[in-house]
Amino acid sequence: MAPTVVLASGSPRRLELLRRIGVEPVVRPADIDETPQPDEAPEATVARLARTKAHTVEHTASELVIAADTEVVLRHGVLGKPANASGAAAMLRSLAGRSHRVVTGVHVAWGDEEAAAVEETVVHVRELTEAEIDAYVATGEPFGKAGAYAIQGAGGMFVERIEGSDTNVIGLPLTTVVRLAGEVGVTLLPR
Repeated sequence: MAPTVVLASGSPRRLELLRRIGVEPVVRPADIDETPQPDEAPEATVARLARTKAHTVEHTASELVIAADTEVVLRHGVLGKPANASGAAAMLRSLAGRSHRVVTGVHVAWGDEEAAAVEETVVHVRELTEAEIDAYVATGEPFGKAGAYAIQGAGGMFVERIEGSDTNVIGLPLTTVVRLAGEVGVTLLPR
């Protein structure tokens, strides 16, 4: 019998991704400080935050904990979630006509076993007009999203192509989650 899965995140996108593969987790968001350390590389930040979330969230030894943290990286800078409409528009302008990286740290824990990985996907965004940016920001979709876009939503029309996992760009690389669960002794199967 498969253990109860705990998702250490309040992200509706991560929940939906797990449901896609037949996993109905218990949602227990980890309340942690997500501030990057000085001079910390984005890959180190997402790995540290995923690990901290997995260790912080309340769970029993018989529950499989899945924790993740995702960042959008343009050149060497991290684009967080926009605070307002002008911030969202500025982020979209900075991504237009360029490629950027989406890095996600995933940490899985079950009993005394833990496994972790960092997944990277390169996203190529086409040139955008000011009218497209304004219209997209007006939808409200950019808010609450790292990099101010949702590839699984209307923001997908801006993406020319990706190199890597599409579910990573959404916030939870499913192939990596299944592999890490297997490494700690849990087989995630569709139901």
